[in-house]
This record gives sequence, structure tokens and C-alpha cells, in this order.
Amino acid sequence: MEKSNQIKGILCVLAAAFGFSLMTFFVRIAGDLPTMQKAFFRNFVAFFIAAGTLLVKKEPFRIKKGCAGDIFFRCLFGTTGMIANFYAIDHLGIADANMLNKLSPFFAILVSIFLLKEKPGKMDWLALLVAFLGALLIIRPRSSLTVGPALLGLYGGFGAGTAYAFVRRLGKKGERTPIIVLCFSLFSCLLTGPFMIFQYQPMTGKQLLYLILAGCSAALGQFGITTAYKFAPAKDISVFDYTQVIFAALWGILFLGEVPVPLSILGYVLIIGTAFFRWHLMKKKETGVAG
Repeated sequence: MEKSNQIKGILCVLAAAFGFSLMTFFVRIAGDLPTMQKAFFRNFVAFFIAAGTLLVKKEPFRIKKGCAGDIFFRCLFGTTGMIANFYAIDHLGIADANMLNKLSPFFAILVSIFLLKEKPGKMDWLALLVAFLGALLIIRPRSSLTVGPALLGLYGGFGAGTAYAFVRRLGKKGERTPIIVLCFSLFSCLLTGPFMIFQYQPMTGKQLLYLILAGCSAALGQFGITTAYKFAPAKDISVFDYTQVIFAALWGILFLGEVPVPLSILGYVLIIGTAFFRWHLMKKKETGVAG
């Protein structure tokens, strides 16, 4: 059952990576809009999707007993990390900001050590280090990083990783995925809404459509990542989050005319190779246990 949950967790992480890569793509082609406006729409659509899911399933809009604190910290770290990441994207460029945000799996594992008592093994650390090296080759950070935005981008990775650890703990307590996504989306909208109102910039029909699609893609990412960390610990599945870089590269090639350089291709090979190795090792252990 444990190995089956790990596989389910991996599939959910892959779905989340696909969704978040689409979100980044739609946010980018939405053009030059205020950060808080983009952040608001990212969660506004997800809120209604989560609420609709609860209504269709006829489930109560209620947080389980003993989960309110973890919900709050998931929302706090997730929202502030998201805003920091969006700010970094606006002031550093997508490549540099993405590099900093891709530190989230490391933070998820580190926080899980203290929060969940889940200790990673040597192979877990090795897989993460190789995958991070692959991401580094793809985005090739430049020396133009400025201290303020770079620190905020680093916090974006920390916020996301810490939020994932709290999601994992909520999963252990049996809290439902739609409730976690609903609370996060509502919290984010309430926090970014006032800024969005005062800084609102009129949008064209295309820009509005792109932000709505970004919100839908973010909802897929949120549902995927929330469900993933309920199935399995960060040390077992977080390495697969790096496939978001692969998906993002595909959108760049297909729609933005961005052809990857040889170093990027090497990075893709490292990421896919690491993910495959982890998958193979897991299946081998599962077969050994079954035998």
C-alpha cells in the first residue's frame, strides 16, 4: 500500500508540474500587469473550482478538528511565497526567479525533518542534488541578481516548500484536498485583493482570458500538489517537481520560439534521468518486498 501511494503521489506531482508550467506560460503572455493583479486572478478562479468541487460532492465547507492551525500556516507560507515568486519574476526575469523557486523541494524535505520527522536517505539527497543541477543548467542564472529581489525569490522557494510540508501533515490528519485548496485560494484573494483594487490596470479581452486560464492551470497544480503530499512524503516525490521545467521548455519551444541551448538539453536529460532512476529504484524495492 505504501509503494502504491508513492506512485499515486508521483503521478499527482507530475500533474501539478504540468498545471503550474501552464500557469507560468499564461501569466507570461498576459503581458505587463501588476504583480498583485496576476496573483489575485491566479487564486480567484481556483477558489470557485474548489468550492464547486465541494458542492458537487455535497461535502460540508468545514475544516476538520485540529487542522485549523496547519491550514493557516499552509495559507500563510504558500501565499507569501507565491507573491515573492511573482515579484522575483517581475524584477529578475523568469529564469533567475525560477531557479530560486526550484529550491522548494529542498526546503520541503528540510522542514519535513522537523515538522513530520521524515528523514531522507542518502539516495533521496543525491536524486535532489542531481535534479537541481539539471534545473541550474537549464535556467543558467546570471550574475545580474540583485540582493532584494533575489532574497524574495529565495523566500518564494522557502514558502512553497514549507507550505508543502504543512499539506503533508494535513493529509496525515485526513483533511480534504478541496478544503485545503479553497482555504488557500480564499486567503490569497483576501490578501492580494486590496492591492489589486488600488493598483488595478485595465485588461484587454485576451489578457483577461489568459489570466483566467492561468487560474485554471493553477487550480490543477494546487489540487495535484495538495493530493500528492497527502499520498507520500516529500523525500519520496519532490524530485519529480522538476519536470515543471521540462513542461515549461516545451511551451517555450512550441509557442514562444525559444529553442533550448545544449546546456539546457543536458539539464533535461539529468532531470528525466533522475526521475526515471527514482521510479526504477522504487519499483525494484516494491518487487523485492512483494517477492
